[in-house]
Amino acid sequence: MHWPLALRGQTGYGGDMTPAARLSGAIDLLCAIQNAPRRPADATANAFFRERRYIGGGDRRAISTLAWDVLRGWRRLHWHLEGSQGDISPRLLCAASMLLSGTTMDQVRMMFSGERYAQNPLTPREDINLKHLEGKELSSQKQPIAIRLEYPDWIEPALRETFGSRMADEMEAMLGTPTLDLRVNLLKGTREDALRALKREGLNAVPTKLSPWGLRLDGRQPVTAAQAFKDGLVEIQDEGSQLVVAAADARPDNRVLDYCAGAGGKTLALAMTMENKGHIVACDVHEKRLEGAVKRLRRAGVHNVERHLLVTGDKWAKRRAASFDRVLVDAPCSGTGTWRRNPDARLRLTPEDIQELVIKQSEILDRAASLVKPGGRMIYATCSLLAAENGQQIDAFLKRRTDFVRVPTEDLPDLLPAELREKAQFSLTPLRDGTDGFFACVMQRLEPVAQTEEAPST
Repeated sequence: MHWPLALRGQTGYGGDMTPAARLSGAIDLLCAIQNAPRRPADATANAFFRERRYIGGGDRRAISTLAWDVLRGWRRLHWHLEGSQGDISPRLLCAASMLLSGTTMDQVRMMFSGERYAQNPLTPREDINLKHLEGKELSSQKQPIAIRLEYPDWIEPALRETFGSRMADEMEAMLGTPTLDLRVNLLKGTREDALRALKREGLNAVPTKLSPWGLRLDGRQPVTAAQAFKDGLVEIQDEGSQLVVAAADARPDNRVLDYCAGAGGKTLALAMTMENKGHIVACDVHEKRLEGAVKRLRRAGVHNVERHLLVTGDKWAKRRAASFDRVLVDAPCSGTGTWRRNPDARLRLTPEDIQELVIKQSEILDRAASLVKPGGRMIYATCSLLAAENGQQIDAFLKRRTDFVRVPTEDLPDLLPAELREKAQFSLTPLRDGTDGFFACVMQRLEPVAQTEEAPST
């Protein structure tokens, strides 16, 4: 189903869509996500709304919230609809999600009225499949634990390896709605400046507990429309990601490599800690991601960054061997730590993905290590919960590269909160820390041992 272009004029007052029209939008968005099963849902959503620019910001947030509620409850919704006649369609999932959130069957039928911009009325079969859900809750103790906590069955042993007896509590925290975290750009002002600027626009933020530069807002807020964002005073960045940058301890006189820079979120924060001095090289294998960093760098007022596209056969790395004080490896990973934010990723991940990622991470670590100067540091980070991508990956690397060691705890940067300076590698979780799931390890390349000349024999 496609919305008619007349939707942009369906308004009357202020361009706001009716609840029924928003529901239609959420169903259309879920159809688009379902039709692109290997594409991240947020990328599909961005394209979806670009093609429908007539939908206002408030309506976009409402449509996204409806769709993401379905994605977060995907396995539980299918459990409730097990035995339904016909396909479990996005229409059925949206209706079930509303019913299991307290909406009555009569209210759901009204939303599917068939009137202007509303969905067609429920069919007799859909009505039969749905009406037994009225008054029930989405989560039930009757559900198998993997369904109730929304993770793939096959990944449970790996989650238990990471969390042990805390596994159920940690995964329940992953079902929550993520906070919206901002990083204050100290190149443009202080945290107090940012708090005041946001408050003037009705955005009431609070300082984060762990990051010295972080601010936190509840739920979806129109931050990108705020002047503080447009002026580069704040940048959207999870608190956990900010702490990875704090662990890097990049300084104004350093040469720094952001080896898997993507669109430059951590690059921007590194530039800030370096006071816009020194030199940063932001590398990635995807040209579009690097191009996406340009606008962000300009908005943030950053000018100490060089971008480099990594391609097969490139001699760039060989020419710059052992030349960087800091190398940040924000490795491609399973993204299991971002499941609150990207619930669709639970549905796409396979055991084969993990196997391929572990090999790729190992190769990236080895290549990046050659770029660290003696005495310099390499910071390995993922947004994964899995030991195979985190601690086990580091253990294997240190066995291969005896010229690297974990940084002694007394040498970790003061920017990190005390509880994270207790060891050279740390993990963060939504339950314990209120952040996305992150892992980071700080390693140092040892200085070569000086060879002493033996005295000539007499």
